[in-house]
Amino acid sequence: MNLTLNGEAIITKTSTLAALLDEQGYGDAKIATAVNGTLAPASLRATTDLKDGDAIEVVAPMQGG
Repeated sequence: MNLTLNGEAIITKTSTLAALLDEQGYGDAKIATAVNGTLAPASLRATTDLKDGDAIEVVAPMQGG
């Protein structure tokens, strides 16, 4: 399956957002995710199915001061 992850084209065999995050090394990191511009809460990642051509954004929160 062809996806875009943070603006970069990738190829994966995973079918869910949770599996993709594990595959890409995010594991249990505290991150925010969106699929095709729609927020994907952590509680729904295991049931968020991916389709060929989807665009996934992964953002790590930053502390400011």
